[in-house]
Amino acid sequence: MIPIHQMILLPLALGILSLPQGDTKADKKADNAPNKAAGVKPKAATVGPGIPDLSQDHLRPRGVTPKMEMSIAKGLRYLARTQNRDGSWRNSGGYGSYPVAMSSLAGVALAMAGSTPTRGKYAPQIRRVVDYVLRQAMPNGLITAMNEETQPMYGHGFSTMFLAEIYGMEEDRKRQKKIHRILTRAWKLTAKSQSFAGGWLYAPDDAGDEGSVTVTQVQALRACRNSGIAVDPKVIAKAVKYIADSQNPDGGIRYRASGGGSSRPAITAAAVAVLYNAGKYDDGMADKALKYAKRSLPITGGGHHYYAHLYYAQALYQKGGKDWDSYYKKMSDWLMRQQKADGSWMGDGVGTTYGTAIALTILQLPYARLPIYQR
Repeated sequence: MIPIHQMILLPLALGILSLPQGDTKADKKADNAPNKAAGVKPKAATVGPGIPDLSQDHLRPRGVTPKMEMSIAKGLRYLARTQNRDGSWRNSGGYGSYPVAMSSLAGVALAMAGSTPTRGKYAPQIRRVVDYVLRQAMPNGLITAMNEETQPMYGHGFSTMFLAEIYGMEEDRKRQKKIHRILTRAWKLTAKSQSFAGGWLYAPDDAGDEGSVTVTQVQALRACRNSGIAVDPKVIAKAVKYIADSQNPDGGIRYRASGGGSSRPAITAAAVAVLYNAGKYDDGMADKALKYAKRSLPITGGGHHYYAHLYYAQALYQKGGKDWDSYYKKMSDWLMRQQKADGSWMGDGVGTTYGTAIALTILQLPYARLPIYQR
């Protein structure tokens, strides 16, 4: 099995076999349907207190156009119809199957559309993926599947973040308690797996660390704290120091804190996003890293493009201002040109579940429905 860090950060120039599904007649009819009460902004619908619902008439956030909304809707439908019966997504192109990681990324994208496990257009899909992820939780706190057992910390991080975002939406008290119990075990497993330097590597018992795994764990820990889980702040503080120790003079973040090496644009973008998650908005280190990312990450493509922009978009959105407005317009235009007829995106050669989930996450940031992505 190819390690997941290669899947995410080392996309290969291979021909990837995919099985695209064409839009159904109902999908095409919906895409071509005229906008009701054209020119009139409808009242925002919600699926819960303060949670707008993209599946119904709503107010558009600044910068979002009807064309973007159509693109988002097609992408959401693609994810909904490609979910497996057990609640997972396993599409991964030529890199093997990482169902916990892929399912969690897809679940986040659907939740960003305003649905919850019980309300909204995609409630059935969200409930199924929540159930799937909960079934993968091990007694020691690790959330993983056999397919990912040799390098499970990516899936563990993505799934912990996903469950933390869902936790506050869950209306069933019994299920909410179960999610709380699993999240508590998950963050404690993460804390125990932290290296002496403050980072993480691919498995809980690996004696080492590197940047891409580390940022995944920090974002998961922050999501837990946002949801009310009592995470030890010292764990996050130590991880932030690890990122600081990984910064080069040019502002970029290298692969790992020890041993030197050149700056990595994708890891730098991810580092900025998690630094902002940790409240480091005015930190000089974060500013230098963001400037490096701006110099190093073109809109039109590059190495590990979807992975890099998943985090770069988060950083710019949280920063706000003219830089975000300009970036969102250009990135959205680029993404819409890359979208396939069936509503999917192929991301970094990894697969269409991966690419579609990331594209939808970027496009839906202005709706600010999930706490981890809010300013």
